[in-house]
Amino acid sequence: MKNLSYLTAFIFGFSILSTSLFAQEKILDEAFERAGEEGFSGVVLVAEDGKILFQKAVGYRSFEGKTFLETDDIFELASVSKQFTAMLVMICKEKGLLEFDDPVEKYLNIPYSGVSLRHLLTHTSGLPDYQAIMDAHWDKSKVAGNPEILEYLRTYAPPILFEPGEKYEYSNTGYVLLASIVEKASGKDFVTLANEWIFLPLGMKSTAIRSPEEKAKVSNFAAGHLQDEAGNYVNANKFHSSDYTVWLGNRKGPGRVSSTASDLLKWDQALYNEKLISQKTLEEAFTPYRLNDGTRSYYGFGWELDPRSPFGKMVSHTGDNPGYKTIIVRYIEENKTIIILNNNAQKDMIKLVEAASLSLYKW
Repeated sequence: MKNLSYLTAFIFGFSILSTSLFAQEKILDEAFERAGEEGFSGVVLVAEDGKILFQKAVGYRSFEGKTFLETDDIFELASVSKQFTAMLVMICKEKGLLEFDDPVEKYLNIPYSGVSLRHLLTHTSGLPDYQAIMDAHWDKSKVAGNPEILEYLRTYAPPILFEPGEKYEYSNTGYVLLASIVEKASGKDFVTLANEWIFLPLGMKSTAIRSPEEKAKVSNFAAGHLQDEAGNYVNANKFHSSDYTVWLGNRKGPGRVSSTASDLLKWDQALYNEKLISQKTLEEAFTPYRLNDGTRSYYGFGWELDPRSPFGKMVSHTGDNPGYKTIIVRYIEENKTIIILNNNAQKDMIKLVEAASLSLYKW
């Protein structure tokens, strides 16, 4: 689900059909019911102009305890978190604490040169995967964070994958570095800044970057689930060696934000005003990056960009953690929003996204 361009092709093909082929109020209901029958566990929210048109939950908060999900349950967002990291960088820029084209070595000691913050934001840095390094060398009985990740990058210094700006390649390493740069530039903890600069001002009361201990204390936290050998869904944390969210549980930047669908809608709506940053700066987040050869890469600052949407500018992002699949889709020019949070690692949520998009344009 890294690229949703095929979604726009689907919607375009169906949008020319007569609306009589679809009962407007049934499109999403039927798709949601079918998803539940096929084992989907999660929350779907569809909104227009900030008004919720559809919000339902199906499945279990805990499969083992057979606790049913509710619409205000809290999920790990996985890589949907990257848009918050990018926002903190943009706020720092407006505060005069950094520039997008600053070299990374101005803030951090890394064994790579020629990489700018803009390269990190747009996944065009060419930096190697930190998770592979940690997986190979880290003692998984301990919990690592950004300082340890940076230390291992310096110690093992795997070669750069390509020259900065040469091409696009999704990089969690880049967003770990961005979080550390925000801390260096501001002199404050990244988690504290996320609360003070984003979550609290927007009234996102259920949203935070939580430690494993903090998550355990949240009664409505929807656990991620994976299937065991018998096909039963069990808490993903039980697969310790493969669940990097445990032994990389202190990392900041590429993930770890947990939230509700309703809080994400507050975030979505805040991007239409200048409560956090100016529209001029925000527009950079939604602008394709020009690679060294002059071609465009369609990833902005924490957002995937789709220039082919028949309904105007569409930006989105997916998330994928052990036991979780998440997505937010925004049709910016028409203020239409789709948010799906899943906690049993459904492989294909695109059918729900398709149904939600169709319902939005036939509501």
